[in-house]
Amino acid sequence: MIYLDYAATTPVDPKVVTQMQSCLTLEGDFANPASKTYAFGMNAALRVDQARADIASMLNADPREIIFTSGATESNNLAIKGLAEFHAKNGQHIITSMTEHKAVLDSCLALEKRGFTVTYLRPEKDGRIALQVLKEAIRPDTILISIMYVNNETGVIQDIDAIANVAKQHGIYFHTDAAQSFAKLPIDVQQMPVDLISIASHKIYGPKGIGALYVRRKPRVRLVEQISGGKHEQGLRSGTLPTHQIVGMAEATKLMQEHAPGEQEQIALWRQLFLKSFSEVIGMHINEAPEHNLPNILSITFEHVDNEALMAGCPELAFSAGSACTSAAIAPSHVLAAIGLSNVQANNTVRISFGRFTRKQDVLTSAEMIKNEVARIRAMSPLWQV
Repeated sequence: MIYLDYAATTPVDPKVVTQMQSCLTLEGDFANPASKTYAFGMNAALRVDQARADIASMLNADPREIIFTSGATESNNLAIKGLAEFHAKNGQHIITSMTEHKAVLDSCLALEKRGFTVTYLRPEKDGRIALQVLKEAIRPDTILISIMYVNNETGVIQDIDAIANVAKQHGIYFHTDAAQSFAKLPIDVQQMPVDLISIASHKIYGPKGIGALYVRRKPRVRLVEQISGGKHEQGLRSGTLPTHQIVGMAEATKLMQEHAPGEQEQIALWRQLFLKSFSEVIGMHINEAPEHNLPNILSITFEHVDNEALMAGCPELAFSAGSACTSAAIAPSHVLAAIGLSNVQANNTVRISFGRFTRKQDVLTSAEMIKNEVARIRAMSPLWQV
């Protein structure tokens, strides 16, 4: 098997596993970090504190601004619902985009059912949000703008620096879902006026089930907690902290800090090598924003090639038709629909994503297998004509 779905999740780096194991047994820092009346708990708390600082350093943030959650989905819910509930008296209008992760879109839908109004911006054909369109959507009662940094299906990078500054100029809070971009693209909260940032561990070779929400302290961003039961995490997220997962996420973050620039360059080469194999294939389109794409994610439309048939015909390859979080949905991708693809085109689209453990032979072998399967499927289609 060749794994080509790093955008869905990444394997845990062995160095991360080693750090996690040190927080699981009686000989390690296994205790409840809230139990600070004895050494076991104090040691676990120290590991959590160090992990919080390590993760904060990636954003140039204060460690107190990092709130641990179960992942980016929960972080998105806490950011959007929590801010909307706290600031409802100041306004009930939210701006987001049509290409957001379902965790953002469904949070907005839940708020709409409670009387809030949401404007869903349609991106340009390249997937980017036009600043003028954003500015025109702002109303006197707008309290929040939520735009993701990197799209999980196409890899398109939004200009969050510019978007955040538009929000700041209008006195509006800004949230970004950075699950796909954290530790891969720079975010300096001392330079960017971003108020809330959702991040996930399992996208950077850390464990699943742990993530964080950056919540700006100066000026203070206020939220209403969404999980009650103990006032953990500065009263924003109750629940016993999973020391082993937090330590694993921090180790994954440090490894990304050390290796990300070189890794991204290597992955960009894999992208070029993969696409070079298809240079003579016609009826193929890359859904991207040239010069504004994370290199590891490739969204490819093959005309007259059903994506399910293509995946079934390549059982040795692990790739997807789109976001893993919407894989159970019957309808075509909402992201591809928003950038102008028809239902047929969306159903002819697959997502390939490379990562740390992708090797040159993986790229060459997978490209050849997909190319051959595309040709085989088209040969059986009465609609396909060369």
